[in-house]
Amino acid sequence: MITKSTLRNPELAEEGWRKIQWVADKMDILNEILKEHQESQPLEGKRVAICLHLEAKTAYMAYVISQLGAEVAIAGSNPLSTQDDVAAGLAAHGIMVHSWYGSTPKEYKEHLNKVLNIEPDLIIDDGGDMVETLHKERKELLKNIIGGAEETTTGIHRLEAMESDGTLAFPMMAVNDAKCKSLFDNRYGTGQSVWDGIMRTTNLVVAGKTAVVAGYGWCGKGVAMRAKGLGARVVVTEIDPIKASEAWMDGFEVMPMREAAQKGDFFITVTGCKDVIDEEDLKVMKDGAILANAGHFDVEVSKPALNKLAVEVSEARKNIRKFELKDGRKLYLLADGRLVNLAAGDGHPAEIMDMTFALQLSSLLYLNHNQNLDAQVYNIPDDIDDMVAEYKLQSLGLEIDQLTEEQEAYINSWENEK
Repeated sequence: MITKSTLRNPELAEEGWRKIQWVADKMDILNEILKEHQESQPLEGKRVAICLHLEAKTAYMAYVISQLGAEVAIAGSNPLSTQDDVAAGLAAHGIMVHSWYGSTPKEYKEHLNKVLNIEPDLIIDDGGDMVETLHKERKELLKNIIGGAEETTTGIHRLEAMESDGTLAFPMMAVNDAKCKSLFDNRYGTGQSVWDGIMRTTNLVVAGKTAVVAGYGWCGKGVAMRAKGLGARVVVTEIDPIKASEAWMDGFEVMPMREAAQKGDFFITVTGCKDVIDEEDLKVMKDGAILANAGHFDVEVSKPALNKLAVEVSEARKNIRKFELKDGRKLYLLADGRLVNLAAGDGHPAEIMDMTFALQLSSLLYLNHNQNLDAQVYNIPDDIDDMVAEYKLQSLGLEIDQLTEEQEAYINSWENEK
C-alpha cells in the first residue's frame, strides 16, 4: 500500500521550496530538457523510485521528472545528508518523500521500502542500496523494472560484481562513468564541496597546513587541486602506480598512508574502500588531526579503531566528534565519517549537479525508449554526453569551432596528403 510522505517537519515546506527554487534558476540544462519534452510527457504512466542525497538539487531533478509525467517517490541515500526543509518542500509539490535527517539504520531501511512500495518502473540509485534491497528483499518487484541509473563509483563497482555473478536482474546506466559526470561532478564538484564542508564545520584556516588526500581518482584530483588553491601542502596516498605518478607530476608529494599519517593536519579519504585510515595510522597522527571522508560509505576512516583507542569521546561542536587518546592527543572526526560535503554541507554546486542530473534524467528517457535491453551495466551513449556538454556551453554563452567537410574527410582518411 502506498503511503503519504514520511517527514520530520512538514511545516518547513515553504523554506525548503525556496531552496529548491534557488537552484532551479541555476540548472539550465535540466530546464532545457524539461522545455524540450514537457509537452510530449515521455514518462507519463511510469513510476520512478529515487535513492539519492536529498538536498535542493536532487529535489529539483525529482520535480522535473514528475513534470514529464512520472509518479515519483524519493528517499535519502545517507542518513546525514537529507535536509528536512527540502524534503518537506518537495513533498508539498507532489512528490512522495520518505526521509529525514539523522535516520537510524532501521528507519533508513523503512524509508527505502516505502519508496519501493510504488512498484517502480525506473529507478535512480546512489551507491547501490536500492538495487541491493530490490534483489534481496523485494524480489517481487524485479519483473516490473525497465532499468535504472547509478550515480557513484562505489555503486557501479557493486553493479559490475552483480553482473559478473549473474544476479543483476535489469539494465543499469553507469552515470558516474560519463564524461560530463566524472570530469566535472567528481573533480570540480567534489573538490569545492568537500572543502566547503570542512571549512564550514571547523572554521579553521587551510593555508599553511598539510592536507593528506587518500585516493587520486577524479574526486581525489579535485580535492587535492582545491587544497593546493587554498594554500595547503598536499600529500597524496595511492595503491595505483599510474595515479600515484599522476599525483607526483601534478606537483604533490606521494607516500604511503603510514608515513603521511605523521605529517597531516587534514585527512580526506576519497577511495570507496574500507579502513583506508586504520588503527596503526591513527596511533602516529599529530595532536589535533582532522579526519574527513569524501568516499561513499562511512568505513574509510576506521571508526572502530578510533573508539578502541579513545579514553573519552565527545562532541567538540556540530558535526565534529572528538576522540581523546591515552597519551592526551585529540583526533577529530567530521560528520561521523560520512560524506563531509553533504553531511556537513550542501553538496556540489548547482551548476555542476545540473550536468549530472541531466545525465540521470536522460538515462531514464533512454531506458524508457529502449525497453528490451539485457540485464547488464551500460555506459552512457556518447550522443547523450555530447548533448549535455552542448547545453552546458549554450548556458555559458560559449561557441566552439566546427570541422569543415574537407577537414572531416581529412581526419577520417588514412591516405592523407602531406
